[in-house]
Amino acid sequence: MPASSPAGPAHPLPIRVMHWVGAAAILCMIFSGITIYNASPSLPFSFPSWMMLGSWLAGGIAWHISAMWVLFVDGVAYLAYGVISGHFRRDIRLPSPGAVSRDMAAALRGRLRHRIGHYNAVQRALYAGVLTAIYVAVATGLSIWKPVQFIWLSGLFGGYPLARNAHLGCMFAIAAFVILHVVLVAIYPRTLVAMLAPVRAEPEESTP
Repeated sequence: MPASSPAGPAHPLPIRVMHWVGAAAILCMIFSGITIYNASPSLPFSFPSWMMLGSWLAGGIAWHISAMWVLFVDGVAYLAYGVISGHFRRDIRLPSPGAVSRDMAAALRGRLRHRIGHYNAVQRALYAGVLTAIYVAVATGLSIWKPVQFIWLSGLFGGYPLARNAHLGCMFAIAAFVILHVVLVAIYPRTLVAMLAPVRAEPEESTP
C-alpha cells in the first residue's frame, strides 16, 4: 500500500523529522549502552573504546538516560501520528506470513523491486519488529533504572534480572536492525534522499 498518494511526498514531514530524531536517540543509546556494558566487572568480552559514548560509567548513564527520554517523547509522538494520520493502517500494517515469505524469496533472488513511498512485506515485518523492540527497550530501561519506583513495571517482565536481559536483548536487536537498515540504504540510496527531502512517492504497481 502507498505511504501517500503518488502526487504527495513519499514520507510526510512529521515522519522525516521523527525518523531522524529517533535515529539520533537510538545511536546515542547504543553507544552509551556500550559504555555501561564495558563498566561491568565480569564480561565475556568488551567493546573497543572508540565505540563508547560518555567515556566512563557515570557519563554513559547520563547519555543513556537523556537519550532514553528523547526516544520516549519521539515514540509517543510517532504513535499518536501513526494512529491519527492512518500511517500504521496504510503503511506498516502486519503482513501475512505468505507475503513475507514471497517477498523474502524475491529479495534473496535479487528480484524484489523497491518503490519510493511503499513498504513491502519484509519491510513492514521488520519495522513492526523494531518498533516493538524500541518500546520494550524503553519500558525495561525504566524498570531497571528505577527498580523501586517502577517495581510494578519490573514485575511485568519477571523481575529485575529478566528485565535487564530483555533490555539487552532488545538493544542488540535494534543494533542489528540499524546495521541492516544502513546496508539496504547503501544498496538503494534513493531511500536516503526520500528521508531528507519531500520526494514524490512512486506509483504502486497493480497486482495481477
